[in-house]
Amino acid sequence: MRRASGCLFGLAFGDALGATTEFLTVEEIRRCFPPNGPQEIIGNPAQVTDDTQMTLSVGQALVETLPNNLTVANLEASLRRAFVEWLNSPDNNRAPGMTCLRACEDLERGKPWLQATRVSSKGCGANMRVAPVGLLRLDQTQRAAIAQFQAALTHGHPTALAASDLTAFAIAELTQGAKVQTLPSRLYEYALSQRSIYHSDWLGSLWQQPYVNTPEEFISRGWDECLAVLDRLNVALANPNRDADPCLATGEGWIAEEALATGLLCFLLFPEEPLAAIRRAALTAGDSDSIACLAGAFAGAYLGMDAWPEDWVIRIEYKEQLIALGKLWD
Repeated sequence: MRRASGCLFGLAFGDALGATTEFLTVEEIRRCFPPNGPQEIIGNPAQVTDDTQMTLSVGQALVETLPNNLTVANLEASLRRAFVEWLNSPDNNRAPGMTCLRACEDLERGKPWLQATRVSSKGCGANMRVAPVGLLRLDQTQRAAIAQFQAALTHGHPTALAASDLTAFAIAELTQGAKVQTLPSRLYEYALSQRSIYHSDWLGSLWQQPYVNTPEEFISRGWDECLAVLDRLNVALANPNRDADPCLATGEGWIAEEALATGLLCFLLFPEEPLAAIRRAALTAGDSDSIACLAGAFAGAYLGMDAWPEDWVIRIEYKEQLIALGKLWD
């Protein structure tokens, strides 16, 4: 099925589709792309945004570090190099988030990552790029720690860490053949099980912030916000409405936990229809490219590479990098 390739290409396709609608209301999107929003990726190459670019940065850092050198120091060095390379790329002109830009500027200056990260930010830039971590064959503890660590280099808020971990868990579950009917309950159970687990060997003193007494208190705040949005997801799935803007149910996706939940909702509304899922995600009032890239990653992880049109595969930007990473992990 080539689920790793399906996941990575699905992420890029959703990103390219949603890039044309980000910052627009649903009514504005329908006027620009009548009657139901964008249906096709545009251009040759069809351009993506910083979501795909940073996903490839995380993927490349993991390739450099694995399989024998997966330590905090080695992965931090590889992520720092990849993020600084992205920062200075001439193609870094796709409306990247300010948190990523400012944190990466400080990483380039050589600041320790604990000083470079934005501790108050839980923007979706933390988990839009985490899919490669979910594709690795790691044990649950390793995957969780690495998912949170890659987020922590730029987004130090506990919800950014938890949402990234949860996103990687969802990708791992889907690539391993999980049933979509049970995915929401599996996510909820996982979030509960992780609520008081702080990966101190990877995250160090990140938890030491004003009005936080323990590492467990710090990380539980993030998991509690994720559990709350999963409750909203379950309410939406109890009475699914394919025609309503998913953002009305689970949020506009500018923040990490909402991007995860709304991307999941778009996928779970159309679990066997991957193109419908990312088209629905692109027709949203929120952070449409991030919502659609996550929906595409989930759909591709579940259905594999055959889910996507060959014409899209040929035309998507960064095709060669996506192919190379997919081959490594399929």
